[in-house]
Amino acid sequence: MQPRGFFAQIWYTFTAWGPQLAKGAGITMLIAIIGTVLGLVVGLAVGVIRTIPLGKHDGGPARRALLRVVNVILAVYIEVFRGTPMMVQAAVIYYGLRQALGLAMSPLQAGLLVVTINSGAYLSEIVRGGIESVDPGQDEAGRALGLTHWQIMRGVVLPQAFRNILPAVGNEFVINIKDTSVLNIISVTELFFVGKTVANMSYRFYESYLAIGVIYLVLTFVTTRLLRLLERHLAGPDSYTLATSSTMPDSVIEPGGTTMQDALRLRHANILTGSRRAAGGTQAKGRTNG
Repeated sequence: MQPRGFFAQIWYTFTAWGPQLAKGAGITMLIAIIGTVLGLVVGLAVGVIRTIPLGKHDGGPARRALLRVVNVILAVYIEVFRGTPMMVQAAVIYYGLRQALGLAMSPLQAGLLVVTINSGAYLSEIVRGGIESVDPGQDEAGRALGLTHWQIMRGVVLPQAFRNILPAVGNEFVINIKDTSVLNIISVTELFFVGKTVANMSYRFYESYLAIGVIYLVLTFVTTRLLRLLERHLAGPDSYTLATSSTMPDSVIEPGGTTMQDALRLRHANILTGSRRAAGGTQAKGRTNG
């Protein structure tokens, strides 16, 4: 017999259907985590490809023509998956692929594919913005050193761009936690699907959906706080001290057996000697001209 009272019914929902709700929450987090990670991989690939320069000195005509065709295809992909609801995408992929191509997928597999492709479309634009936020002079310096576009991206630009886009990637992850609820249209047993089943079996719709909302709120709140801790960790300390001869320990040895302090003193001395020689040369030139 179900208890009477609003709060008593909510507590009864958690206690009586706790294992099922916990399993649904686990499926929700599984789809959100895997979909966001794979979407980030897709977004990185698309973002890097769309930032490849297409100048006259960047490869031959065939290469530039191929890149233009690829950019058009990627632009269509981004516009389609950013301009249509995820619920429609889930129905088209799950039912459409089965009817058109005979490709049968389980609801969970189709849900993972939908979240991955959808997140990849959004994250590709985030990645492209992060890449363009890095100082263009660093790309020019890499080209001057003879590095290829991929080497510059991997070793110079992407490490800086990743720190810039981390808040947006975390926001996309939180959105995916909530947006997995639309996958109930293809019978993915995520949190909302389980909660809807509980409501239909208990005939207490308001209390059941409110309990689901509380679980979603806890998931997103904890995830947001963990992501903020990660952002602070990657940002580094608020204050730092420049390395000088007085701050470097003697135990730090440079190649050749010289301590770091001695190396710094030698460099300072060379700088002062070079400045004095330059000043003496200027004075001597002035006397000669006089």
